Amino acid sequence: MIPINDENPSPSTPIVVYALIAINVVVFFHQMTLGAGLTGFFQLYAVIPQELSASFNGGATNQPVPEILTLITSQFLHGGWMHIGGNMLFLWTFGDNIEHDLGHVKFLVFYLVCGVLAGLTHWFFGMQSGVPTVGASGAIAGVMGAYIIKYPKAKIVTLLPLFIIWTTVRIPAVYFLGFWFVQQAFSSVASLGMPEAGGVAYWAHAGGFIFGAVLGPIMGLLRDD
Repeated sequence: MIPINDENPSPSTPIVVYALIAINVVVFFHQMTLGAGLTGFFQLYAVIPQELSASFNGGATNQPVPEILTLITSQFLHGGWMHIGGNMLFLWTFGDNIEHDLGHVKFLVFYLVCGVLAGLTHWFFGMQSGVPTVGASGAIAGVMGAYIIKYPKAKIVTLLPLFIIWTTVRIPAVYFLGFWFVQQAFSSVASLGMPEAGGVAYWAHAGGFIFGAVLGPIMGLLRDD
């Protein structure tokens, strides 16, 4: 299922969502210019659980960038066209309403904190993994968690494959996002003991979603307009 829009558009301009998308795109195009240097770039700015564990334990990591900051910098890195394309589509689809509800500044704080907490969730379940973790997925999962709390009945215009053709259907957010979360939660449990399997940080997705659903109301998401 691919979301292409929602039926509850924000009445205000989501300037933070647009800015986040722009920054992610600019960073991604910069990555494309690095060639063989991309590996070193990821080593520097991506979350590497074993390096983060070492820093938490007071060990030297030989990195000029403090490891704790990679919980933020990694949110603006992506592994390919499909990765960034899917993430930015979900951010554009669900982020505008949450930004309107929280306000620009609080939304930015909410987004980054969800990303950090998602990254820590991934780290917790694979502390000694040496695989760099990149992507805005955890932060965007937080936005989706907040969305399902505030707009469970909103209809998501969704692109679905129907045999050899594609069609659009309107699916209530509670079903669309609930199905997505169940997928991530199941994959998270299945990946226990195999933190590097598949190269997908399922625990970051599931953790981000839960933290977003909790943190959104705490920050005033459910206040009356």
